[in-house]
Amino acid sequence: MTEKEKNKISRLMSLVLRHEPETIGVTLDANGWVDVEALIEGISRAGYEIRLEQLKDIVSTNNKQRFKFNDDFTKIRANQGHSVSVNVELKEVQPTDVLYHGTATRFLASIQKEGIVSKSRMHVHLSDEKETALNVGSRHGKPVVLVINAVKMHEDGYKFYLSDNGVWLVEAIPPKYIYQ
Repeated sequence: MTEKEKNKISRLMSLVLRHEPETIGVTLDANGWVDVEALIEGISRAGYEIRLEQLKDIVSTNNKQRFKFNDDFTKIRANQGHSVSVNVELKEVQPTDVLYHGTATRFLASIQKEGIVSKSRMHVHLSDEKETALNVGSRHGKPVVLVINAVKMHEDGYKFYLSDNGVWLVEAIPPKYIYQ
């Protein structure tokens, strides 16, 4: 399997496991899990022949570690980023003092007014590294990295979660906790 094919299948998996499982005729359970055999069959119906070993390779080499198998490799899910309502069993964690959010400069006026909202997703995504946030912001236009006073938010009662792939999650961030 070429890197290009792996990338296309990974993108399809992101769509299916985070947003539109019906695209390939699979169903997410309440915790976002999909039967691996059903996923492989659905990916095949979408035009990509894939075996379990290739799927394992895609999951293990994904640079963002977006996906996770259960212990016996019979189920798979996305770690975070869902627009469909699932419970990926996140555990509340006390955040570091500051976290970072990457966005595009064109969104700054809205963020200064409304804060950072999850929009169609279940959570706002944050990073503990400026470089990661800068890379995320670059995908949306001229990037800007916002500094989030996470410790103060937590003290004020906001809940933070850390996904299995190291992405910090929170439901929303009011403007008073955001700095440039």
